[in-house]
Formats: sequence, C-alpha cells, structure tokens
Amino acid sequence: MQKLSISDIISKIEAEDCFHAVASDYSFTIKIEDYVPYACAAVHNGHQFRKELWPKCLHSEYERWYEEDPKTKTMLKPHPIVISGMDSRFEYDLNRDPENAIYEDAWGKKLWKEPLTEEEKSRSLVKHQNFYKVVFALIKKLEQKFGCCVVYDLHSYNWKRWDREVPTWNLGTSNVDNKRFENAIEAWREQLSKIKLPNDIPTTAKINDTFQGNGYFLKFITNNFNNTLVLATEVAKIYCDELGQVIYPEVVTAIRKGLKKQLPEHASDFYNIYSY
Repeated sequence: MQKLSISDIISKIEAEDCFHAVASDYSFTIKIEDYVPYACAAVHNGHQFRKELWPKCLHSEYERWYEEDPKTKTMLKPHPIVISGMDSRFEYDLNRDPENAIYEDAWGKKLWKEPLTEEEKSRSLVKHQNFYKVVFALIKKLEQKFGCCVVYDLHSYNWKRWDREVPTWNLGTSNVDNKRFENAIEAWREQLSKIKLPNDIPTTAKINDTFQGNGYFLKFITNNFNNTLVLATEVAKIYCDELGQVIYPEVVTAIRKGLKKQLPEHASDFYNIYSY
C-alpha cells in the first residue's frame, strides 16, 4: 500500500492506474485492482479518533465502536474497487453532509465536554471534503468508461436495539430511482438472502424495513451522476456480540465469502441491463 496525496490519488484514477493507497493524512484507503463497472464502500469502518479530541469526548471507546461498522471493509476485501474510511464517525461522519458531519449529540447523548474549536472542526472537515473529491473522481471515471455503475455501500446496524424482529439484511432505497432500478434492487435483495451463515443465523433480506437509505454518500453520488445506482446495504451485527465487543470471525468470513459470490454476479447483470 502506498501513501498518496489526494491529487495523486485522483491523477491515478484519471489515468486508469491500478493501485492500493492510503490518503496522506491516513483518513481513508482506496484499492483499485481493476477498472470494473462497480465499486464497494465501507465509509463507517474506521475507528481512529484524533488523540487531541480524547479529553473532550464524553463517549467511551466502546460507545464509539458500538456505533461504527467494524469489519465492513474486511467483508468487501475480495472486490477490485474498495474505498473505506479509517476515522471514526465520532470525529466526522462521512455519511452526513459537511454542515452536519460533526456531531454535537450522538444517539441521545451529548458528545463533547466542551465545544470543539473552529480549527479542530476544520481539520476534520478537510478530510471529509477530500474523501468526496476522490469519490467524485472515481464514479466519474467508471461512468465514463462503462456508461453505468453500481456502488455497494455497506453498513452494519445494532439489531438488539429493536423491539421487533428485524432482517439480517436491509436495503435503503428511498433516495434512488426505484422505478428505473426496481429490478436491480429486488435482485440484490434476493441475492443477499442466499448468503449462507453459520450458527443457524437466518438470512432474511428486506427493503426499507429498518433504514431507508438517507445517507449522504448515497445522495452525493445519486445527485452528481445519472447512471449510477447506490445500494445502501445494512447487515445486522449478527457477526459480533455488540454488547460485549467481541467479533465472531467465522461469521465475518461467511459474509465475505457470500458477498464474493453474490456481488459480482449482481454487478454483471446490472451492467448488462443498464450499459446502453
């Protein structure tokens, strides 16, 4: 893996170079092994938290981990294009617009003992801005090269929060063109339901059951590109003990293997239908 500036990353994308890099400020990673008409993202995978912010933060390390999406990058590892956040959403949330990316309150609890300075906020927002410069360059290149693109936007959620039965997989589609992409959305839901999981974990997959797909990452791409579908895909945290902070590696591996099979099949079908 190389350490590259934002401008160097964008230059490599524009030149269609294959590379594996970490941004020079260590805020995100990007891997391009091949230029294909689909990309994967794990924007909430990160757990880094700037040390200067530790004394100001009221949330514990565990509370931050609980709201992040651990191991989502690992689940996407086999795929040729993966972009993943390295910083915790508690510093700045890549799935929120810049004006709301830095939390004042988080999940019903005040986040900071004292307000962040403008300089502290600015350092975080520059990283947010740089991430989206790269996202824009990437999707622009893929649309130009292939005519269409599908982005698998992988998240996880705390299923034990809910007081009803919730699906293992949830697709949020309220901010995409459901009429145009109806068949692709349903096909993805169906393929997720085929992923086999250990320990008798069910593989139910539903659309807009727990989340509706209101994230900024999806909206940014959808608003800037006409022929790219973003599939906001949430997996319940059945792959860990979300209360005990223990990861179940055999479940993570099963999800990774399932996505390795189902995701390229779906992307291939999407390209065959929409590359006109």
